Amino acid sequence: MEKTEFTLPFLATCFLYLISFFPTPLKAEDTITPPQSITGNQTLISPSQNFELGFFTPRNSTYTYLGIWYKNIPKRTVIWVANRDKPLFNYNGSLTFNNDGKLIILNHKRIVLWSSNSSGSARNPVAQLLDTGNFVLKDFENGNSEKYLWQSFDYPSDTLLPRMKLGWNFKTGLNIHLTSWKSNDDPSSGEYSYSVDPRGLPQLFLQKGDKKVFRSGPWYVKQFKDDPVLRENPVFKPIFVFDSDQVLYSYETKDNIISRFVLGESGLIQHFTWNDYHLSWFSEFNVQGDQCDDYGFCGAYGSCNIKNSPICKCLNGFEPKLMHEWKMLKWSSGCVRKNSRVCINGDVFKKFTGMKLPDAVEFHANYSISIDQCEAECSKNCSRVAYAKLDINASGKGCITWFDDLFDIREDFVNGQDFYLRVSASELGTNIEDSNVERSKRKKLILLPVSISVTSTIIVLALWLIIKKWRRNGAEVTGIQFSVGRSRSEFELPCFDISIIEAATGNFSVYNKIGEGGFGPVYKGQLPSGQDIAVKRLSEKSVQGLQEFKNEVIFISQLQHRNLVKLLGCCIHEEDKMLVYEYMPNRSLDTLLFDEIKRSALSWQKRQDIINGIARGLVYLHRDSILSLIHRDLKTSNVLLDCEMNPKISGFRMARMLEGDQYEEKTKRIVETYGYMSPEYAIDGHFSFKSDVYSFGVLLLELLSGKKNKGFFHPDHKLNLLGHAWKLWNEGRGIELMDPLLEDDIPTPESILKCIQVGLLCVQEQPEERPTMSLVVLMLDGESVLLPKPKRPGLYSERCFLDTDSSSCGMLNSVTTLVEGR
Repeated sequence: MEKTEFTLPFLATCFLYLISFFPTPLKAEDTITPPQSITGNQTLISPSQNFELGFFTPRNSTYTYLGIWYKNIPKRTVIWVANRDKPLFNYNGSLTFNNDGKLIILNHKRIVLWSSNSSGSARNPVAQLLDTGNFVLKDFENGNSEKYLWQSFDYPSDTLLPRMKLGWNFKTGLNIHLTSWKSNDDPSSGEYSYSVDPRGLPQLFLQKGDKKVFRSGPWYVKQFKDDPVLRENPVFKPIFVFDSDQVLYSYETKDNIISRFVLGESGLIQHFTWNDYHLSWFSEFNVQGDQCDDYGFCGAYGSCNIKNSPICKCLNGFEPKLMHEWKMLKWSSGCVRKNSRVCINGDVFKKFTGMKLPDAVEFHANYSISIDQCEAECSKNCSRVAYAKLDINASGKGCITWFDDLFDIREDFVNGQDFYLRVSASELGTNIEDSNVERSKRKKLILLPVSISVTSTIIVLALWLIIKKWRRNGAEVTGIQFSVGRSRSEFELPCFDISIIEAATGNFSVYNKIGEGGFGPVYKGQLPSGQDIAVKRLSEKSVQGLQEFKNEVIFISQLQHRNLVKLLGCCIHEEDKMLVYEYMPNRSLDTLLFDEIKRSALSWQKRQDIINGIARGLVYLHRDSILSLIHRDLKTSNVLLDCEMNPKISGFRMARMLEGDQYEEKTKRIVETYGYMSPEYAIDGHFSFKSDVYSFGVLLLELLSGKKNKGFFHPDHKLNLLGHAWKLWNEGRGIELMDPLLEDDIPTPESILKCIQVGLLCVQEQPEERPTMSLVVLMLDGESVLLPKPKRPGLYSERCFLDTDSSSCGMLNSVTTLVEGR
């Protein structure tokens, strides 16, 4: 047989011929074109290096996926997955093009696992990863590079990015929605989906399978009226496109903040921002706020108010469908009309104010009629259960009517709207509680004439038995029945027997005493389970009493945040009242900060972490919790430190809850600690969220300087710490405020100067000039946030408070409000 010779040119020709049938490996750039591909560890990187696309394997997994993640964030944060339900079993796969110009993922056997479902074919296709995180497929043949044949933003996974949209395109029938991951290590489609319901009025719905679990309420003019967390804020601005062709929700961020919404595997929707300084994601808020956000929690015609106890009640004209369920605090069966012949016997539309508009199986929106016309039409048709104004386009017109049972109603006096419900004319102005009271009154009118003496005897005997039992059992009489909001089973605290507390603390041994405050002494103890506890015992000499004790129990039992101390239970025995907390090994902040030796344990990083932790705890109290709480007693002794020096805000006995659209309150009893109280509180008794901001500013300046505001001394002047900081700042010597122990520990002078500036902004004299705590967090975390120039602090001289004849104190010439002893 004749031997064949293979010359070099011949081999080169064969090689070129062969590679025309196989994809070509890709160098790192932002686009690929045929016959290129992405394989193995190759990636695409967006032009500004914001995002990266490639194959990845989640931890604790053997599967491989094509995904997109942030390029410059250390811990890989995946925001999109292509083949989430058809993974590769190894890295032997590739992303390339098919003959029609569509993107495909091939496994090692050249089987297509995933394809971009673009309509039509492309002659000159190119796929590009954009700086927005959008992966797009386009055809340069048509001369319009912005016309996408397919884009990843139309098929999101669990993450909503700025400029990404949720909603419907009615022309194409495309429904863009989020779907949760199955678990942290498994990006396959989970149980939860988050989407826009375009029927009648645009709303955001969270569903578990086919079951609704959360509803945002309607988009109203330029915002979700019933959802305060989705409104415009310092971080982002919501956008809704609503017309005959599409209903699309999106948002855009401000000041180049890196932001994302994530639908978690448990159904929780969270908004995160990236913190460059701490190199971590910061959870700004949860979209779902409290139990009243659980869809239809109170059943049909049931109204939910998280500040009431119980939180559910029937609307006027309705009563529980199953009374025994309501007595057991179960609401699933909801409410029914007291008078089922409502249309026959006469009816009216009762106005309900400040409500989350209800949901129903059947409703209709009409954008061309006025609210008066809407009422007239509803009055003629008995099938129309309720109606409300729906001015989506700010035209003055728009009406929504409901034709079926109403669900998911909650009282929300700040963000709510008005709606009108058809009720029987005879029931107008009454409710279940009123009816019960009237029936009770009628019974009393019948019984009293029978025998006044017998009734009096029974009442006296009953009172004597109650008082005797209360004195004997103390806590056993009431347990902790101070719950505000959620169901009793969820918020009742354990009430410890006095014998357990005495055994845990060595019968309140002086050797176990770890501190004492305005409430009383605090003892360390250990439960039989081995858990360390701190027992706060109300002192007989304390000016605080039952109301403060109830305050602490009510409020802190409903607050769950990493920077708030955890209340484990209470104990009431005869005259003794005790609160049982988790034990904080590093005690309170003041025990370290104002000790010349121990203060060295507070490095610059630790102090920054403490500042940020306290700020986030206050944001939760003011904005994100179910209570909208003013702490009113923020100070270093009410900041506890756990074993890792994480701060925990405590001391809620003086806290106040603001209801509805209330902004501030006034009191004649000033009980906050001097040195931390704001001027408007010290002088006039006015307190608001800005009072806490002032206290935070004082605490911040104390942390930076290692000095107390109260009793601060400087040989050159008689100003307190605030005045001293203000003086140094105006003279361009702000860095001199820094604790000398930090001189070798601070990376740059700018870092501490920014903190001083934030502190001075917080203690400004006028409340309206102080930032909110949400803005304070952004100021502390943001590298590019431009800080305003601080104005004069309030109470910046101790003489402003102690010397009422001084004329040098600026706004204060006299103080007439009593400050109770601390």
